[in-house]
Amino acid sequence: MSDRTDDLGFSPAKMGRAGEDVALQIEAAILDGKIQPGESLPSERDLRDQFQTGRGVIREAMRALKEKGLVEIRKGAKGGAFVKEAEVKNASESLALFLKQRDVDPCCLVEFRESIDRTITILAIARSDEASKRQLEANAEKMASLLVNGDPDMATLAEMDRELNIQLAGMSKNPIFQWIMQAIQLGFSSHDDCLYADPYFRKETVANWQETTRQIAANEPMRALSSIGRHYALLLDCLQTRKETS
Repeated sequence: MSDRTDDLGFSPAKMGRAGEDVALQIEAAILDGKIQPGESLPSERDLRDQFQTGRGVIREAMRALKEKGLVEIRKGAKGGAFVKEAEVKNASESLALFLKQRDVDPCCLVEFRESIDRTITILAIARSDEASKRQLEANAEKMASLLVNGDPDMATLAEMDRELNIQLAGMSKNPIFQWIMQAIQLGFSSHDDCLYADPYFRKETVANWQETTRQIAANEPMRALSSIGRHYALLLDCLQTRKETS
């Protein structure tokens, strides 16, 4: 258990809203990096002493921090309150729920994804090494090989598409883009599934992946961006076709 209460700079809890104040002070210490993910908070006794308050207030604060996803409570001899790692899955689920509740127009989602992909592509060309670019190209070729039999496994295609997107985001060397892309791919994938459900769009989409990765490997940013634009034009056409036939 951590005993660094003095280092954390906690002050006595404010009267009237002590539980809220304790929670806010601990949250600030977590966000400032004074307590790292995976580390334990001070013991309940130490927290009571530092905040000069009772057990009920500390437990109220712990419940609030747990609801925010900032801490987890572990049982047993080595238990206690521990700072949680931020999970991509949680952000992804929240994003998916947000889109469903607000009935966001698919065109808005396509616009958002295309803007993100264009930036990621430029950064990937500028920052990633040749081996990474060649591996991306090779993975697109593996996807294309699934179409040879004419009846590919849709789940495998969808997974390969997700992996290509996440791999490309990682090549940007920007952890925020990588994290956002992981959340996007886990949450809603921008309706890309409809591209793979239709034989024509499936063939065109996989060919477009091949062309995009080929231009990235060749360090041709303008041609790669043109290919990115082609992908989202295909997606909009596919969504319109589905709407007209539904």
